[in-house]
Amino acid sequence: MSQAPLLQMRQIDKWFGGVHAVSHVDFDVRAGEIHALIGENGAGKSTLVRILSGAIQADAGEIVFDGRKLHMRGPKDAEAAGIAMIHQELSLCPNMSVAENIFLGSEPLGPMRTVSWRRLRADAESYLRHLDTPIDVTRAVEEYGIATQQMVEVAKVLSRNAKLIVMDEPTSALTDTEAQRLFEIIRALKAEGVAIVYISHKMEEIYELADRVTVMRDSRWIGTAEASDLAPGQLIEWMVGRKIETLFPKRSVELGEELLRVEDAVLRANDGTDRLLVDHASLSLRAGEILGLGGLRGAGNSELLGLLFGQFSHADVEVCLRGERVRIGRPSDALAQRIALLTNDRKTTGLVLSMSVLHNMTLASLKRMGPTPLVVPREEVRAALPLRQRLSVKTASLDIEVSALSGGNQQKVALAKWLMTEPDVLLLDEPTRGIDVGAKAEIYELMNELASQGKGILLITSELPELVEMSDRILVFHRGRITKELRGEEMTQQNVMAAAMSGASSHA
Repeated sequence: MSQAPLLQMRQIDKWFGGVHAVSHVDFDVRAGEIHALIGENGAGKSTLVRILSGAIQADAGEIVFDGRKLHMRGPKDAEAAGIAMIHQELSLCPNMSVAENIFLGSEPLGPMRTVSWRRLRADAESYLRHLDTPIDVTRAVEEYGIATQQMVEVAKVLSRNAKLIVMDEPTSALTDTEAQRLFEIIRALKAEGVAIVYISHKMEEIYELADRVTVMRDSRWIGTAEASDLAPGQLIEWMVGRKIETLFPKRSVELGEELLRVEDAVLRANDGTDRLLVDHASLSLRAGEILGLGGLRGAGNSELLGLLFGQFSHADVEVCLRGERVRIGRPSDALAQRIALLTNDRKTTGLVLSMSVLHNMTLASLKRMGPTPLVVPREEVRAALPLRQRLSVKTASLDIEVSALSGGNQQKVALAKWLMTEPDVLLLDEPTRGIDVGAKAEIYELMNELASQGKGILLITSELPELVEMSDRILVFHRGRITKELRGEEMTQQNVMAAAMSGASSHA
């Protein structure tokens, strides 16, 4: 690997109003290197790479790329230099074909200066074959899963002859198998001399992929080191500014009586077929218990949580809560029974991004905020302030649009909305997706606190260490069925993955 920097960002400075988003940061990347750029949400790393991609301009500092100083006025200048970015939310046009997406804005032209469709399709197929993704490039990109769409994004940046690719949380919506496929592609790009700036909150990914690691905190550069020389404890301390003794601070709680029983839950696909998304699933949850629900994406665990929250009117299930049978046909029924669901996508189903922090927090509890149909603003503030403090939501004001907050703080606001309903059963679907290690530790402690109060928690997470360490028991789903129950020493990542992939029958 070449030691000469392909990229040098020197003394980069950026202000947004009175906020110093990036403060005199130096950052360099070598050709053929995977360089992890990490830090807590709001640390400044997203602003730094937005400057690198030409999306915004720095207030001070310089960028030297491939031996020459860059003066970027927009993303086109970065692209022309050989710098590309793959965002966490993919920038594809769903109803356009794969080939059209790959060459959007840079379509190959024929002799009459019109688009050469034959060449466009042939070149798209060539790039995707190079990525070992031989698909029909004439089909709309929305017809493919997220992992294939990710490969289309990679092909798109390669078609621009990118020498450096920034990847922002590229595995946040991928299964472990899909993520491993992406890692193979990233390593292949590295072998070809392409530089990768890799942004992730997943510690295991950083140590699996990165050659070097740079940490930012509070808008400043904290340190850069070879990944092999940087102990996990030191890395976390750089990120959060304090020691975190354990990543998963699970506390044992004496379990109480059965809180929730689900019998023979069935959910059929709403597509005219007889396919079962949830296939006769049954479970029991005790007071104070954190029950993990493992499985690959689409295995039925997320669908079961939606069913329990009344999201599917066509579901068939018997639910007993505190020993009494209840009917849950819609979310308002679930809330009336003190059941709350934190969904796995805060930006589309968890929050209303154009609304304020305050109004998002109180959205599920408006009946408590004044005589119907009125909402008393001071009552909203009175209810929200304790949760803001309890969850350490970092915001200058409750009146700020929630879209302006970092990912970790958005997740805390989404969680606060449901805690305000005072649930007895909390359904958590990917509660720590896309947030930093410090915010994760705070959410784990909150889970411990809720369990100690006798609440019951159903937990889904794609991060296997989190599932194993934070659960009292684990039920593994495979093709809609609960096929394995794991307890005690059986609760290992290997056992969860084996059951999720093979559907091994339970012997519990």
